[in-house]
Amino acid sequence: MRARDLMTAPVITVQPWTSAKEAAELLSRHGFTALPVVDDDERLIGIVTEADLIRGRIPADPRHAHEHREAAVAGKTVGDLMTSPATAMSAGTDVADLCQALVDARIRAMPIVDGSAVVGIVTRGDVVRMLAREDTDIARDVKHRLEIYGGSGRWQIDVHDGYVHIADQFDDDTDRHVAKLLALAVPGVVAADTAYAGEEQNR
Repeated sequence: MRARDLMTAPVITVQPWTSAKEAAELLSRHGFTALPVVDDDERLIGIVTEADLIRGRIPADPRHAHEHREAAVAGKTVGDLMTSPATAMSAGTDVADLCQALVDARIRAMPIVDGSAVVGIVTRGDVVRMLAREDTDIARDVKHRLEIYGGSGRWQIDVHDGYVHIADQFDDDTDRHVAKLLALAVPGVVAADTAYAGEEQNR
């Protein structure tokens, strides 16, 4: 599965002169965790996150004693707060690689670009929602892809917690290999295996 299959598009972007207040409103209204920052030519130049927006923005309650520490200065615009340059990936990136990048960099959202133009965004939440897909929905999508490839009535598909087992009525290693690849490209599939139905029936 590729980033284009999972990304939210079109994506809402902000510019460096967008106020921190407006950026916070956009995140709150849409349930986002981050906003790509673009220049006048719509090229990606940074990203602003929830963490960027809350840093130094909430005053300490004077009624309580606080540990003394240097107060962070609250930036007024996105340009004051954003991380630049921003990490980004292309729409053709394998979602497995994208997820690894989210984990390794400890970031919550990955802008998706075509060249330097932002075309979408993938968040950890998008990945979690994909993994939470119902097994019946996954089975339906796998069956649809396999019927296009090898005809109807040929495949028996069982899905449990995102793990797909495919039994093929024909004993063809090449077709089973293709069937596995097609299944792995379905959103929500964690793993897939195949077998010749005749062998399973003889066990």
